[in-house]
Amino acid sequence: MTWNNLGDLTAMNVLAAIIGAILFIAPWAFGFGGTTPAWDAWIVGVVVAVVAIAAVAALKEWEIWICLVAGLWLILAPWVLAFSTLTVAVWTHVVLGLILAVLCAFELWLLHSTPTRKVA
Repeated sequence: MTWNNLGDLTAMNVLAAIIGAILFIAPWAFGFGGTTPAWDAWIVGVVVAVVAIAAVAALKEWEIWICLVAGLWLILAPWVLAFSTLTVAVWTHVVLGLILAVLCAFELWLLHSTPTRKVA
């Protein structure tokens, strides 16, 4: 696969990796470590960071989809995992999930809306 906007996609994957890192440190930074939302943040943060770094190295569409699903999961996690009463954890998950989901959806849109350029 080739893209006209490969640099844009790489920058978005770097941003997704940064979001994963922020998510990973959020339980300590915001004081909800050692709880269910902390474990969720650590696991999803590692998955997002690893997949995004892999996408920087060799972009595959499935990597973007994983990040999109992770973002959507973060938005739903406070209610699915029953920690909706922990305000800081809820806001951390929902805000970072929204940012990640929008970023990945935009990345998928760029990937499919831009005509490819063949290299001779």
